Amino acid sequence: MATYRNVYEAWKTDPEGFWMKAAQAIDWVREPSRALFDENAPFFGWFSDGLVNTCHNAVDRHVQAGRGAQVAIIHDSPVTGHQEKITYAELLERVSRLAGALRGRGIGKGDRVVIYMPMIPEALVAMLACARLGAIHSVVFGGFAANELAVRIDDAAPKAVIAASCGIEPGRIVEYKPLLDGAIDMAAHKPEFCVILQRREHPAALVEGRDLDWHGFQEGAEPAECVPVGGDHPAYILYTSGTTGQPKGVVRPTAGHLVALAWTMKNIYGVEPGEVFWAASDVGWVVGHSYICYGPLIHGNTTIVFEGKPVGTPDAGTFWRVIEEHGVRALFTAPTAFRAIKRADPEGRYLKRHDISGLRTLFLAGERADPDTIAWAKEKLGVPVIDHWWQTETGWAIAANPVGIELLPVKPGSPSVPMPGYDVHVLDENGNDLPPGELGAIAIRLPLPPGTLSTLWNADERHVSAYLSTFPGHYETGDAGYRDEDGYLYIMARTDDVINVAGHRLSTGQMEEVLANHPDVAECAVIGVGDPLKGQLPLGFLCLNAGCGKTHEQVVAEVVALVRERIGPVAAFKQAVVVERLPKTRSGKILRAVMAKIADGERFRIPATIDDPAILDEIRAALKTLGYPR
Repeated sequence: MATYRNVYEAWKTDPEGFWMKAAQAIDWVREPSRALFDENAPFFGWFSDGLVNTCHNAVDRHVQAGRGAQVAIIHDSPVTGHQEKITYAELLERVSRLAGALRGRGIGKGDRVVIYMPMIPEALVAMLACARLGAIHSVVFGGFAANELAVRIDDAAPKAVIAASCGIEPGRIVEYKPLLDGAIDMAAHKPEFCVILQRREHPAALVEGRDLDWHGFQEGAEPAECVPVGGDHPAYILYTSGTTGQPKGVVRPTAGHLVALAWTMKNIYGVEPGEVFWAASDVGWVVGHSYICYGPLIHGNTTIVFEGKPVGTPDAGTFWRVIEEHGVRALFTAPTAFRAIKRADPEGRYLKRHDISGLRTLFLAGERADPDTIAWAKEKLGVPVIDHWWQTETGWAIAANPVGIELLPVKPGSPSVPMPGYDVHVLDENGNDLPPGELGAIAIRLPLPPGTLSTLWNADERHVSAYLSTFPGHYETGDAGYRDEDGYLYIMARTDDVINVAGHRLSTGQMEEVLANHPDVAECAVIGVGDPLKGQLPLGFLCLNAGCGKTHEQVVAEVVALVRERIGPVAAFKQAVVVERLPKTRSGKILRAVMAKIADGERFRIPATIDDPAILDEIRAALKTLGYPR
């Protein structure tokens, strides 16, 4: 029987053989002669001389194998009250027709198409139609501000934009079309045409000569066949925020993407073809690409496209309803979703109204999963709660607990162990390996495995400077953490979030872990603020559980005592403030760096990904009560 240790060692001993074997899970038009192409190091290729098509592997081959009647996509939209099930055969018909219409307007291999849509099946249909033609899609999170969309249009230079008229949030409609019109007005590059899906909740005015109606555009179109592409051909560009304000376009090569995602569905997530897999994320983020659209469909699973929120659509029981109604076997979401559910329903009353006995596993990623949230979820759900760690750049897990190989002991606070393909090191500032237990920068020895980024779009030099220059021969993750004696990784903070208190390097993540342990704290964040004596001091932000009977002063005094007890006086943790909510990106990441800049009175740029800019005024007001900025 396979164990994690022998699978990881098999990769380390013979990486070429390991990945060539994994490549057998994919249908090839022409099989590759080898796995790794390293002639242009530090730019690496995987399966470069193979010919393949992503859409064929995600749709056509399942229909050809006689599984066309299986449901491919379940759309569950509590914000509209709409549900829809699409079989693989129906998906093939929709995708090939849209691809045919796009081909009829001149879209072909290598052309870029920007997709700007909410959580609806048509977003996946658009992605797959591009993949069918060998066109390179770039999905931009629906509702992104016009100037941010314009920047991405100028960088990707798309021939076409596929968009919806609107997105729907709890209690409000977000009009996408005026944002798209504004972005095209601002952009130097002008797309040749736009395809607009008119949602009945809010149809939009179309620009004559440029905008085409989704349905009318496809009428009479000849279905398109799959276009084979080379292994290194970009499947997509996905923009991630850059520190300079210029977003970085992560390039995902086709063949490695297919091989890696197919491997992960079985080995990391432990699901079989035909089972229902739900990644409660958004197509605008990497999780949506890897595990709403491509991974589950490549593996022959049923995937759920969920248009709602963990709380408020209509209540904190919506996740449990979806799991029960659709027979979800594995759920993947962000820790922030579970913190929201726990805060609204700490006793788990809504959970008792649903039968979720079919659920086998909960996977968390996207933000550090604090042990308290993991313990709550494990107790309430009664299934393994698996934290795993990865990035937009990697496209799949760097470290995980590989449920499909063996369920390793879960250590709360750790995303477990490195996956095959990732040679992970914890380094000091000079690039030397650190012993177990010591906090350092986490880097991965090159080459990165299949499925990871090959470069940044039209920015090879920036790729090197952003990721490969700090520790030569390694990819710099930008995360800080340590390893324990068993080889388990602990991701404690972004490198920028490690604070220096009187010469002591301290992890804000470790302090957050302690704060989250307090029974009245639903969610928290710790930042470093400037101090003339000690360089930096930690400052905590606390969101309290519903029904907390203590005063804010009492809770603050208790968490300060708790940090002193658990970490010691060296942490110098003496200040915390209670807030109603924390500023986050739409994907749930807490904007710690922005909070620190507000506290230090520094200028900053409001991130385009922020969920609600008004929260920053609340943070300013809370900091003012503590005398910040000083």
